[in-house]
Amino acid sequence: MDESLLEVDVEPLSSSSSSLAKRWEVLVMGEMKKVSYIAMPMVVTTVSQYMLRVISMMMIGHLGELSLSGASIATSLTNVTGFSLLFGMSSALETLCGQAYGAERYQMLGIYTYGAIISLLLVCIPISVLWIFTERLLILIGQDPLISHEAGNYSIWLIPTLFPYAILQLLIRFLLAQSLIYPMLLSSVAALVFHIPISWLLVFKFKIGSAGAALGIGLSYWLNVVLLGIYVKYASSCEKTRISFSQHVFPSIREFFRLGIPSAIMICCRSVLGYAFGEEKELVDYVKDMVPLLSLSVLMDCLAALFSGVARGVGWQHLGAYVNLGAFFLCGIPMACVLAFVFHWRGKGLWTGLTTASLLQGLMLMMITFFTNWKKQARAARQRTIEGRSQLTIE
Repeated sequence: MDESLLEVDVEPLSSSSSSLAKRWEVLVMGEMKKVSYIAMPMVVTTVSQYMLRVISMMMIGHLGELSLSGASIATSLTNVTGFSLLFGMSSALETLCGQAYGAERYQMLGIYTYGAIISLLLVCIPISVLWIFTERLLILIGQDPLISHEAGNYSIWLIPTLFPYAILQLLIRFLLAQSLIYPMLLSSVAALVFHIPISWLLVFKFKIGSAGAALGIGLSYWLNVVLLGIYVKYASSCEKTRISFSQHVFPSIREFFRLGIPSAIMICCRSVLGYAFGEEKELVDYVKDMVPLLSLSVLMDCLAALFSGVARGVGWQHLGAYVNLGAFFLCGIPMACVLAFVFHWRGKGLWTGLTTASLLQGLMLMMITFFTNWKKQARAARQRTIEGRSQLTIE
């Protein structure tokens, strides 16, 4: 009798487990479709924007070794002091717009975006001044004068690129918060298609050289900004969140900087090792040996990027900054130096240290994410939005 009772009890349990597994499968597949809907177009968008500078560098390579050397140094310097800084600060808009849209405070998206545009345009001014003195700075640290001159000239011609780049990054965050992906995709591809012929004309046809390549990047970014601006102004999908200027924009600037500075630290603490290109067999073999380690580094970086996105979405830029500083400066970089120079692992030692830092960064952010009371965070985010609206109304 006990055996028959056992059989009766097992059957519903088995059926329940099977039903639960099917529900989980449906939920997982549904979430994967949602993520793919956003991720794949964003990959194309990001690659298209990145290719603007890559294509310009390819064209500069045909101008000679001196032009390429100067542009390469200028690109590294401007990435660290300008583009990465603007990209990092623009991430603050992910938090502000994401939380406002989730709380259905649609008007706040436009206010936050307008305030962010004013903020980043102001940041572009000191960056521009710094780029004007690129040649003197490079000579001061011992760089070859001819290469320094080329790098300084290229940096100056990149200054007009800063302003559309800043606006573009903010418009992307504004649209991304609303899951409006395809306008970004189409505008980025259009800018890339425009960039190839215009850069060729400026570099080779009008013989402006490396300055023409830099100018081509700026024109392509401006085209992208204009296309997205037209969409935001006239598309019905942006009717509730449309960007408009009002007196409430100025109080939002302080909130943007509060999140933007830690966001910039999160984006800037990781790319420390440059890449060299050449045709020597030793170099080719060495790169071949490094590929598995670099692949592992990319995987670890993906883990870190995933949970960094969660941190930015919730507004934990300060925690993300602490994690990045700890993972890289207290662990990764010292380990890289010891492995590379004490144990003579050279490049492998450097990348091992950085990969370890990325892994540690991802694990710490993952632990913070898993041990967070998300219901409490949702209530707090909604309360902040309500308080912000009340403050703006009073003012």
